[in-house]
Amino acid sequence: MHSDSVRIALVQMTCSENPADNLEKAVARIRDAAAGGARIVCLQELFTTLYFCQVEEYGPFSHAEAIPGPSTAVLQELARELEVVIVASMFEVRARGLYHNTAAVIDADGSYLGKYRKMHIPDDPGFYEKFYFTPGDLGYKVFRTRYANIGVLICWDQWYPEAARLTALRGADILFYPTAIGWAVSEESAEVRASQRQAWKTMQLGHAVANGVFVAAANRAGTEGGLEFWGNSFVSDPFGQVVAEAGHSDEQVLMADCDLSRIAFYRSHWPFMRDRRVDSYGELTRRWIDE
Repeated sequence: MHSDSVRIALVQMTCSENPADNLEKAVARIRDAAAGGARIVCLQELFTTLYFCQVEEYGPFSHAEAIPGPSTAVLQELARELEVVIVASMFEVRARGLYHNTAAVIDADGSYLGKYRKMHIPDDPGFYEKFYFTPGDLGYKVFRTRYANIGVLICWDQWYPEAARLTALRGADILFYPTAIGWAVSEESAEVRASQRQAWKTMQLGHAVANGVFVAAANRAGTEGGLEFWGNSFVSDPFGQVVAEAGHSDEQVLMADCDLSRIAFYRSHWPFMRDRRVDSYGELTRRWIDE
């Protein structure tokens, strides 16, 4: 039985070229989060490596690892010791020549609960993920952890209301989004930068409102190659109110208390779930509605 309130933490950090160093840094940040009372800790997207998808090269494939595997083994031991749930996004090798962008979920007793494979894979300048990752085939998942039922989606999934909806419908109390998003270093317009970041935030606040769930996005910080990650990791309540937000460039362990009883409150006062016309949504499975 879950308590009504759970403290969560988002780890916003910079990464180096050395995966072992990045793992060590993440472990230290998880310890900081646990010391601050966090019960669920979410790391940023692909936390063990630099964001290598800025270019199409073969070298980064050497960083992929099995999930579960070496990094999850370290995190399982840590989760067991600290009694925290850990969400960890990594580069998964599934078979020879077959790779995914995957988040592992580890429960507070150190047990491996399973994985979510990123469903929506971008292919844009600076974000050439289709070169590296096969789209996920596990569907949308909810993990029933010691402290809350959590859904995990990854970065580009943030822009798709269908992904948030289907995860919420499986019973997620909190949607976690490990993220690596930023501006092109060459983009100097403050207005364009602000509008891009605001669109990213607005979209996710909409998921919180439409589904009556908490939303937590853990983004990178720092500059890597041609990308300046915009940080601003945040947590929203089920009515789209930001309850905690990190800075733009700082490394930070962002903490927030999520009162899960508010989910029922908001859903009863704004009964979007009640009024859904599920009989009328069949055409959502079409690519385009051609007359």
